[in-house]
Amino acid sequence: MDKGSTGMTIGIDLGDRKSHVCVLDADGKVVKRDIVQTTRTAFEGWFGKRARCRVVLEASGHSRWSSRLLLELGFEVLVANPRRLPEIYGQTRKNDPLDAERLARLGRLDPGLLHPIEHRSDAAQLGLVAIKVREALVRTRTRLVTSIRGTAKMFGIRVPACDAAQFHRKAAEALTDELLGMVQPLIDTLDELAVRIKACEKQLEEFAREVYPETEQLRQVAGVGPITSLAFVLTIENPKRFKRSRDVAPYLGLVPKQDQSGSIDKELGITKAGNKLLRGLLVQSAQYILGRCQRRRGARRRRSGPRSASRADSQCSCTASGSRARSTNRSDTERSPPRRAVPANLRTTRP
Repeated sequence: MDKGSTGMTIGIDLGDRKSHVCVLDADGKVVKRDIVQTTRTAFEGWFGKRARCRVVLEASGHSRWSSRLLLELGFEVLVANPRRLPEIYGQTRKNDPLDAERLARLGRLDPGLLHPIEHRSDAAQLGLVAIKVREALVRTRTRLVTSIRGTAKMFGIRVPACDAAQFHRKAAEALTDELLGMVQPLIDTLDELAVRIKACEKQLEEFAREVYPETEQLRQVAGVGPITSLAFVLTIENPKRFKRSRDVAPYLGLVPKQDQSGSIDKELGITKAGNKLLRGLLVQSAQYILGRCQRRRGARRRRSGPRSASRADSQCSCTASGSRARSTNRSDTERSPPRRAVPANLRTTRP
């Protein structure tokens, strides 16, 4: 779909309560600026009276429902990726009306500059919400455990190391009666959280098995459970939008940043783009796999001596070395140039 018979382009800077709108004509001149309440009723009233054209907005908390509403009204909608818009966030003069105008101008000139995104389906989004609910409960439990451990240390008490689901029992046994009476509300909350987290995990496992059976294939990898596999399937959703399987890692922010100019090619950390929750789950799975290799290496060392252990080292390090080799475009020899040979007449000999 083109920009319509009118040739107009509309840019919207979505706000939590109010959104700024800028309308450009076919020649790129601003013909109208306005402020619209960020509600479905206000959007239907304002855009329902407009001629159908291209509308540009950036991804945000309100972009999901607003973009779908505009599509239903017959507009061509482009949802810009805010991480890829230095023309907006890199400006020294930045405000909501100017942001709306810049979005409209970028959408009018070249939509590719916006790096448009597509929102997930309702089913996939609801599944991710269930995973985030469980993540929020786990994060709350971790904070409570840390608080109780810190309080106990002030009185010279150390709660034994244990699984987080059993911490409230271990803490009740280790604390004194006086201290237990003060932190009892936290102990009771931990008990309730353990029940709720277990129920969430059971619900997610049943949901993955019934609705997304393809997660069973991912769970064949050691360290990948129902939550990680389900989060991966829901986040990717449509694998056909990736030309190659290697494009998934950059999409999740698991590849190094690039800063190359001439002969200078810096080694930087990963981009950390994309879904933060899924990236964290994948890193945890990788840590489990590497830890499993280390435990296996230690067991072989204790059982068979150093010679067998060296063979186990080479087998277990293949995964880490392979990933490091794929994550950079430069070889070890390019990073560390070989030493030059010293001429014979300049060599010194010991007395």
